[in-house]
Amino acid sequence: MKRLASLIIPFAVCLSAFAALPTKGETEGVLFSSPNKQLRVELSQQDGLHFTLTDGFNQLIERADIGMIIQSGSTSVDVSKATIKGKPSVKLVKEDITAPLYRQTKYSTAYNQAVVRLSCGVNLEFRLFDEGVAYRFITTGFSNYKVLDEKADIRFAEDYVSYLPFTTNPRKPEAMAFQATYNVAPFTRQRDLLAFLPATVDCQSAKMTIMESDLEAYSGMFLQVSGKGVKAHFAKYPKTTDYYQWRKQQYVTSTEDYIASCTSNRTFPWRIFALAHRDTEMLDNNMVYTLATPNRIGDTSWIRPGKVAWDWWNDWNITGVDFVAGINNATYKHYIDFAAKYGLQYVILDEGWYLPSSGDLLTTIPEIDLPMLVEYAKTKNVKLILWCVFNCLDDNIEAICERYAAMGIAGFKVDFLDRNDQTAVEMAYRIADRCAQHHLLLDYHGIYAPTGINRTYPNIVNFEAVFGMEETKWTKNGEQDMPLYDVTFPYIRLQCGYTDFTPGGFRNATSKDFQPVNNNPMTMGTRCHQMAHYIVHESPLTMLADNPTIYERESECTRFIATLPSQYESLRVIDGKMGEYIVTLRTDRQGNYYVGGETNWTARTIMIPLRFLPSDGSWQAEMAVDGVNADHSATDYRIERQTVTSATNLRIHMASGGGFAIKITKQ
Repeated sequence: MKRLASLIIPFAVCLSAFAALPTKGETEGVLFSSPNKQLRVELSQQDGLHFTLTDGFNQLIERADIGMIIQSGSTSVDVSKATIKGKPSVKLVKEDITAPLYRQTKYSTAYNQAVVRLSCGVNLEFRLFDEGVAYRFITTGFSNYKVLDEKADIRFAEDYVSYLPFTTNPRKPEAMAFQATYNVAPFTRQRDLLAFLPATVDCQSAKMTIMESDLEAYSGMFLQVSGKGVKAHFAKYPKTTDYYQWRKQQYVTSTEDYIASCTSNRTFPWRIFALAHRDTEMLDNNMVYTLATPNRIGDTSWIRPGKVAWDWWNDWNITGVDFVAGINNATYKHYIDFAAKYGLQYVILDEGWYLPSSGDLLTTIPEIDLPMLVEYAKTKNVKLILWCVFNCLDDNIEAICERYAAMGIAGFKVDFLDRNDQTAVEMAYRIADRCAQHHLLLDYHGIYAPTGINRTYPNIVNFEAVFGMEETKWTKNGEQDMPLYDVTFPYIRLQCGYTDFTPGGFRNATSKDFQPVNNNPMTMGTRCHQMAHYIVHESPLTMLADNPTIYERESECTRFIATLPSQYESLRVIDGKMGEYIVTLRTDRQGNYYVGGETNWTARTIMIPLRFLPSDGSWQAEMAVDGVNADHSATDYRIERQTVTSATNLRIHMASGGGFAIKITKQ
């Protein structure tokens, strides 16, 4: 495989500009700073390896105790007790990064890199960006060893409010789909459960989001509240596994006493502390993508973003046709016809096209003639994506990839990993690598939040890891607040990367009217709240979750969302406050502008200055906005068109649970 490295331009600088070594009698610490000198990390070996983090005059992390316990043969090494050897190697690094399918197709970044040699055959590397700090361990003197545990005990300066998504499986907390809303409370009032990443801490002067990057062949990090902070927890390496018979899904039945098994020296995942002084700056952070291993697959021109007609959320519930709707050829031909009519690139065959309990992806059910459907879709310029379970694909991956790539299948929606131990992470990488070799794209579901693998394998075009719209099928009124979540998770979860929220529900309901309905599911909030998702979310492969019958009945809104880009050139939050509302600006390759906004259950009116437009000439704005009665009937909307310039200020009213979507094109 060809490995493409980013352009890296190192700048040799005087060590004293970034690190101050202790003199005799001083605290045994080393000081590093970000390029703008705003962020400062002081690393100390006194009473164990630890660091502090200061932002300007504000100390955010009072003490972060870090380390690893490595077992090599009969020798055990506790990195937290190691001492610093000599002067750290420090330099300023600038990178120009090409980012296919990412929220911006290219960007530049700079950081101060500090490599600290420790006395135990391990190096500690820090990278200090203006927008955050990351560190990782690198082994230099080991082979065939185990990582028994990794330590990251983070104590904050105060009892800050934290936004933590807790496990949904208290009995087996490491086994779940990484889908939960945020519990918002000071640390000392949080629940005693494992939380998964990303998680945000409101440090008052700034919001800090804890993430990880370059998670390869290692266990993912959980957090557990400890005093006025958190400590890391990692799933142990699986010892034995079994299968849930309904889907032949693999699960762990017992574990070893270590978290990772390693054969040689290696780099370990990055621990990231991303900072933003304004909520609107949170999505300016690219650290997860930047710190990941660059593209391994070479050419990415075959990877085609797009929109997807999806069957599962709407329960195949099409009406007004002369056939029985369900998992059969006639139903999928109808979905293909719908996709072709509205210019959608894909149709997904979700669970049921093969017998889930068999785990056999090479045998379709009798009602499905897959080669015929592929050929039929081809005549309509539509491609098919197949749903499957992670381990079922992995168990016979070469034969499966060969058959379906040759048949013309575009890729797989891979579901129910529901773990982040080392073997689960290795499976995610292995599938990505094999599918890339066969030019098959991937949509990962039932998986941990992105950790930069989409930079390494750009054929991964979406991830779930979100409390998505599927939850409305079974969430009772009052149990969860989706509009609140919708204006919270983009600030936090989207810092990691793509999200397959599966938007587009057109049975919209107010807070009073909403009820869970499996066959005809509703959404909380207005029609325009749903339409805004297609701009607010970063999602190169985006579902239209409702069924063709209702989309045909609501063709004006359907055409609006169908013609929105699936790949944008840039993303910037131009107004908003986490938990209240969000306004996102995006651009496409043709120089058009798109603005999407959403609010919680509080109605609000906002002003949008269009000064981001070029000052020359006039533009056409097509706006989908909440109707005057949307507070009472959430399906009420109107589409307006007007001529605008860079001097225009748009006054937009969002109803309770409302939103808006705007396209701005050159006249």
